[in-house]
Amino acid sequence: MTELSDEALLAGMAIGDETAAIAFVRRYQRRVYGLALSIVGERRAAEDVAQDALLRVWRHAQVFDPRRGAAAVWVLAITRNLAIDAIRVRRPTPLDPASFLSLGSASDEGVPDEAAETIDRAPEIREALATLPPEQRRAVMLAVVHGLTAADVSERESIPLGTAKTRIRTGLQRLRRALEAQVRFP
Repeated sequence: MTELSDEALLAGMAIGDETAAIAFVRRYQRRVYGLALSIVGERRAAEDVAQDALLRVWRHAQVFDPRRGAAAVWVLAITRNLAIDAIRVRRPTPLDPASFLSLGSASDEGVPDEAAETIDRAPEIREALATLPPEQRRAVMLAVVHGLTAADVSERESIPLGTAKTRIRTGLQRLRRALEAQVRFP
């Protein structure tokens, strides 16, 4: 079974082939757990998200369409969405804007040095945010700090969904480049 493609294993899962399901889970369990952990930042929550994601893949294997994209993208998108939902459930209050960059940390150990570095970088983060055009800055803040989806940003800003997605993505890319430039050229 290890020589079969992801798509073939998903097709096997769709018709109830237990061997295909086991092979697929073994192939993806580390990646799914790793992505979940990098987003939720806590081992137990990441385990729950990973289990839910793989269960959802198994339940919906019959609707996977390889013409729309690779199996890996589909599985990891399911994982990402479930992880974001898990964060929203756990975080009823908005996130401090100075610490939102630490959300991608794969560690759940709360290393004091990392926390101190995030606090120390708060002025750099504010400075980088100030370089964004106002509409991108608002979209990034609404999505990252307040945890709104692109659809929520679209509704709140009274803009098309595609525009909201573009503003968030472009704003985050510009923010990343600005912060990387600060690190390279202090």
